[in-house]
Amino acid sequence: MELPIYASAKKVKINQRKKTICIFCFACLFLVVLTVAGTMLKDLAMTTDFTQRNLAPSLEHPFGTDWMGRDMLARTVSGLSMSILIGLLAASVSAVIAAILGTMAATLGKKVDAAITWVIDLMMGVPHIVLLVLISFALGKGFWGVTIGVAVTHWPSLARVIRGEVMQMREAPYVKVAGKLGQGNLTIAVRHILPHVFPQFLVGLILLFPHAILHEAAVTFLGFGLSPEQPAVGIILSESMSYLSSGMWWLAVFPGLALILTVALFDMAGGSLRKLIDPFSAHN
Repeated sequence: MELPIYASAKKVKINQRKKTICIFCFACLFLVVLTVAGTMLKDLAMTTDFTQRNLAPSLEHPFGTDWMGRDMLARTVSGLSMSILIGLLAASVSAVIAAILGTMAATLGKKVDAAITWVIDLMMGVPHIVLLVLISFALGKGFWGVTIGVAVTHWPSLARVIRGEVMQMREAPYVKVAGKLGQGNLTIAVRHILPHVFPQFLVGLILLFPHAILHEAAVTFLGFGLSPEQPAVGIILSESMSYLSSGMWWLAVFPGLALILTVALFDMAGGSLRKLIDPFSAHN
């Protein structure tokens, strides 16, 4: 009588795993298609046609057109593509910084740990958006100003997680044996600790993407990010504020919803990946 129950439970687990894999693949595929489509539509997003200005959403222009006759669908997709590229670059750099500092704090002694922990607490005590605006403005704004600003301000939380994971791994028996055999701290970290921390690093990297995208859009919306001639989502939303009172609601609604969908897909991908590789939740 126990075999059917066991088989049913095993089938449910397999189905849940397949479902999680499908969700992860769908989110990644959609984001890749969005990025490629945005790159291809960049020229169309900049094309003006004053005979088509201020058109409401229709079959020809699903997102409508703006006051210069530019297609809002093309501008939105192109802007999201740029946001994704900035998010990928900034989140990758930020995650690498977090991995290096988190590992150093956990392996190089109490003084190094105290110094890095103090820097983490200092960074987390300052609001992201304020520090990001200051860094972006100091670097001349634009693509690289925003990217560096996001990269420099988003590593502390992941660094703290990695530090905790590395300190926990240091207490593992095989790590202590490696130390007694004469291996140095750096060798132990690279060979024995980092491979086990890599799943947490990968999940943290993916979950940094939505934060990077939202903060890039926020800084650009405030005027301290990308230049106005670029079809960024923050610029689109900022410019649309002047036309909402005229009834041109589509200038803000569709780009805003597209931004929320993109962030939700990144979060979905990160959550699915965590379920797949986290040993504490994989059995669920």
